[in-house]
Amino acid sequence: MPLKITAPLDEATVKRLKAGDDVLITGVLYTARDAAHKRLVEALDRGEDPPFDLKGQVVYYMGPAPAKPGQVIGSAGPTTSGRVDTYAPRLMQKGIRGMIGKGHRSDEVKDALKEYKAVYFAAVGGAGALISQTIRKSEIIAYADLGAEAVRRLEVVDFPATVINDIHGGDLYLEGRAHWSGKV
Repeated sequence: MPLKITAPLDEATVKRLKAGDDVLITGVLYTARDAAHKRLVEALDRGEDPPFDLKGQVVYYMGPAPAKPGQVIGSAGPTTSGRVDTYAPRLMQKGIRGMIGKGHRSDEVKDALKEYKAVYFAAVGGAGALISQTIRKSEIIAYADLGAEAVRRLEVVDFPATVINDIHGGDLYLEGRAHWSGKV
């Protein structure tokens, strides 16, 4: 059974999550891809406040397709997480507790997850139409000029994800590879 968790995340929730846990997230997620991450870090470097309070937040690496009439949002699948690896540690330092995307993370990001008490979740690539059904509200809150890469505030109910990297050093991708290659 998936664990039901609420976003923003608190430290107790992050501590109990382990690589391989399936979760259903309810609450608020913020979207940001590489262009938005660059702007967020540049704003921090200038001493400016980001467009949303980073403390405890979960960032979803996603750029949605346009919504059709009657939809809250179009297809909302994850993008490759490695695109933001250069920015992620700085945002975790400032309070981000969760990230959702697809693909491996760099060693620097995995170290930052442990240091700043954050977790990396994967959403299923290719399932954007299904994932969009968990999104109840979507609004652009920053960087509208980036189009699909603008920062959005999403309200979600039972958003499905899997813990890939946890604060304890767990890495589901490495564990899975070891298991299926017979090296366990």
